[in-house]
Formats: sequence, C-alpha cells, structure tokens
Amino acid sequence: MGKARTMNCEHFIAGRSVVEPNASYVDNRAPATGEVIGRVALGGVEIVDTAAQSASSAFAAWRDMRPMERGRILVDIGRMIRANALRLAEMEALDTGKLLEQAAGEIETSAQYFEYYGGLANIFYGDVINIGAPYHSYTRREPFGVVATILPWNAPLNQAARAVAPALAVGNTVVAKPSEETPSTLVEVARLAVEQCGLPPGVLNVVLGTGREVGEPLVAHPRVRKVMFTGSVRAGREIGRVAAERIIPLTLELGGKSPNIVFDDADFDAAVTGVVRAFTVNAGQVCIAGSRLLLQSSIRDEFLRRLVPAVEALKYGDQDGAVFGAITTVAQFERVQAFHELAISEGAVRLTGGAAGAEAGRGLFAAPTVYSGVTPDMRIAREEAFAPILTVLTFEEEHQAVAMANDSEFGLGAGVWTRDLSRALRMAAALEAGQVFVNEYMAGGIETPFGGYKNSGYGREKGIEALTHYTQLKCVTIRI
Repeated sequence: MGKARTMNCEHFIAGRSVVEPNASYVDNRAPATGEVIGRVALGGVEIVDTAAQSASSAFAAWRDMRPMERGRILVDIGRMIRANALRLAEMEALDTGKLLEQAAGEIETSAQYFEYYGGLANIFYGDVINIGAPYHSYTRREPFGVVATILPWNAPLNQAARAVAPALAVGNTVVAKPSEETPSTLVEVARLAVEQCGLPPGVLNVVLGTGREVGEPLVAHPRVRKVMFTGSVRAGREIGRVAAERIIPLTLELGGKSPNIVFDDADFDAAVTGVVRAFTVNAGQVCIAGSRLLLQSSIRDEFLRRLVPAVEALKYGDQDGAVFGAITTVAQFERVQAFHELAISEGAVRLTGGAAGAEAGRGLFAAPTVYSGVTPDMRIAREEAFAPILTVLTFEEEHQAVAMANDSEFGLGAGVWTRDLSRALRMAAALEAGQVFVNEYMAGGIETPFGGYKNSGYGREKGIEALTHYTQLKCVTIRI
C-alpha cells in the first residue's frame, strides 16, 4: 500500500472543504500498525448547521432536475469510484485495518450502488388508482428534503453508498456523518463527485466529528426531515428519542446475533466453509455475522471435528495468506478481550483461538475463536461481540431450532443448512429475521432488500425497496 499518508481530513460542505476557525482534530491511527496516518476534524453544532443549510438550499434544484439527469450523475459517480478504486481501497485499508483485497471488493460494491440507483432514478414513480367515475386518483413518490445519514466504521464507503445513492436518486439532498475513525473515503468521493461528475454543490455534504458533538445535533436539526442510522442499539435508541420528539422518520440498521443452523442432512463441506466465513469475514465486524452456530445434536461431534481444524487453518492479521485483517478501533479491540473473559467466566469451553495477543509492534488483531458448552441464557450467546467469535449450541428437533434461533432481542439475519427444500421453506417462514440465507450465508447482493426485525432495527436498505424509505407518498384525487 506504500507509505502511509499524514494529512488532515476536513468537512466537505457546499462543494468545498471547510476548515473551521480554531478547529480541533483527533489523530487517525492505522489499526493494523498503530501508525498515525492523518488527523480528522472534529465539528460541532455550527458545522452541522452550515451543512444542513447547504443541503436545504440545494434541495429544490436537485429535486426538480429530470430524474434521468440525476441518474446520469449517479452512474458517473459509480464510474469515478471504479476509476479511482485502487487509491480508495488503499485509503480504506489504512483507515479500517482491512486487507487490501477486501477493501477493494467493498469499493467495487460502492460503485455498483451508485450505478444501480442511477439506473432506477427515472423508473420509480406512483400509481393510478381506479376508484371509478368521475374521479382520477393517483399517487406521487416525493423526496423528504434533507436526509441525514449517520454511518459506522466497519465498512465506511460501502455503508455510505448504500444510504446516499438511493437518497439522492429520488431527489433528496444529504448530510452524511461518517465515523470519526474512518472518514477518508467518503470525503474524497464527495469531492470527486462535485469536481468530476457534475454533482451540484450542497447536494452531498460530509460533516466530521463524534456522535455526541455532531450526530445528535444533526438528528435534531430542523432542516433534517429523514434520518438513516447504522450502528449500535444504544445509539439507535437515543436517535429514536430525538426523532420521535421531532416526528421524523428513521431507517435504523442496528446490531445482530444471527443464528446459523445446521441440520443433519446438510452438505457438511459447504456448511463448514459457510459457517467459518459467516463469523470471520471482516474480523467478525459485520452486523449480520453468523455468530451463533446451532447444530443438530446428532451431528455435533462430527461437525466440530471438521470445523475446528478449518478455523485453526485460517491466517489473519499480518500473516501471509491472511483472510481478514485488524479490529478497527481500540475501543472495539478492548471489548473483544472483555468478551473472551466473559465467555470463560460463564463456563464456555474454548475449542480454538482465544484472546488476541498484545505483541509488541503488532496491530489490533483478534484470533478466530470457537466456544462450545454454551447455553442460550449465557451472555455470550445473546450479546453481539462484533468479533471473530463463534458460540456453539445444540438442538434436537426442528421446532427447537426455531425457538432457540428466535430467542434473541435481535433479528437481522439467519442461516439454514439443509438438503430438504420443504424444511428450508418452513424455516424461512418461521425465523424472525429480516433476511434468511439457505445453504450460503450472506447470499444476495445490492438488489436484495436488507434490514432487521426486533432490536436489529426497521426500514430497509438495498434493492428497489430502499427507494420507498427515502420518499413520502402523496395521493391526489381529482373530480373530473
């Protein structure tokens, strides 16, 4: 990736970088090395107001632009991302501690979001309703106005594109707040979108800072009419309280503790590979990670006999042939260590892995770990670790698997491994999760709706369905 950069990352508002007088900054450290790679501006109420006013001023012209022209600009942004893919991937790998090849894959997906929603911009419209003569009744899908998107650190540009592209496609303007830990790629894409793709200044604004100092004022700002948030349940509740006071709609994509259920008729080779990937991708820092393995008791020993060596064979961190990189933040790394201590204190049996070694000169690397002897009441079976940690539980019959899987405050995803199509369909109907994957965990793409049940949130991203959440419905009825 070459030498790490050392530069400031500033707010991007109304088509230009904005440096506040007497601005404060925080060091941005590469989690894979601990090296300072730049400084990130920390804004507050004033910068939020500037950005919200900018987005509000740009709204009418963007809303009234021909949808086909909006779509062309979004497609151009996708192509621009692809043209700068290597540089953006290097920036993202430095910021997050991901492997370069993983970052490159997420940059490619980010480009696809802009291209996909650019292509949908002029085909999303209302319906004519037949209520009989002498009336003509129809619906219109209209943008909210200024949309705030508050984004996490685990997949910075990917998560931003997933929210920003559909919001812009239907005519909203956006104020985006990336995590202060990983802001670089979104700021750069916003700049390039204006300078190279013709995105009007003010349509996409990026403000930097903490959730307390920037995120909260953004949700509370009177110009903001819709909020999309991805992050923790705790923060989602706080945002929900503010939004409820203001009576503005939310899309919340929160945590998960997703079950991955393996039946005795599963293809073991495929299931082992899928289970390993489901809890280790991006060092487990994925909200939909399959972190609870539910095994039918008759196959428990044989499946674990295959699973444990597969996990032990994984390379990670700075090892040659690594399949995942670092834990992205120091706070999360410390939380991973606490989770291991909790597992042992609760009586879980560690089959492989364990607490990450704090070796001198190494980054924030966490070993893939499997715990057995877990019961459904243990905290490690109920709380999200956001780490490459798998808890193993067992069940006897199908109805028990359903009950155990649904015994959770979360409902983001679920996996089912079986050759029995009837069972697969029954399970898909019975599981309380926003998406169910059968015989391939994390199947799907940008076209498939994504969101949660219960404390995993509400609203949907991805697919055509996302556009309904960035528009409000108006019904017009005319007496002829």
